[in-house]
Amino acid sequence: MTYTAAIFYFFAAILVFAGLRVITARNPVHAALYLVLAFFTAAGLWMLLEAEFLAITLVLVYVGAVMVLFLFVVMMLDINLDRLREGFWDYLPLAGFVAVLLMIEMALILGSRHFGLDVTGTPASRSADYSNTRELGRLLYTDYVYAFELAAVILLVAIVAAIALTLRRRKDSKYINPAEQVRVRRSDRLRIVKMQAEKRPGARIQDSGEGGA
Repeated sequence: MTYTAAIFYFFAAILVFAGLRVITARNPVHAALYLVLAFFTAAGLWMLLEAEFLAITLVLVYVGAVMVLFLFVVMMLDINLDRLREGFWDYLPLAGFVAVLLMIEMALILGSRHFGLDVTGTPASRSADYSNTRELGRLLYTDYVYAFELAAVILLVAIVAAIALTLRRRKDSKYINPAEQVRVRRSDRLRIVKMQAEKRPGARIQDSGEGGA
């Protein structure tokens, strides 16, 4: 076994372990941390394939942004773990069927017939001035430009739909308009009322009585 193969199997074992812990950990925070470990390990596998851009993107985007957001959300929400685990075994037959179906599909697609070493082979060594980022951009904007634009349109529609669902005006919701707060004047918030001084009728008698005592 070569040095590269040993590193690959080491990263692969950690990735499989982290993936299993993501779905078996009882604490959502622990599951999110194991998912971070899985992303880091997958980035290491990308580095072995000399895909530095994809590895850095995986770390910066998913670990640095998405997973940090997940951790903040999970830690800020008061999640009832007992309530979360209710009805878990009711979905086990359907989940098992879907898992077996996915494993069969992955075995058919990722088998040695299509992705074996005799078909793909080891990535060729590149020179020091080779940039896979430039090659990836060239492929995206030439051979796969229509698929890239279609994915961009789908993401744009998803963003607009999410904003439209979030900005629904509800009668029971309270909100503040920052523009109205900026335009406010002192006369709108403060009103000076002039009143004449008044004294209660029994105040003098009470004061004299206290003084005599």
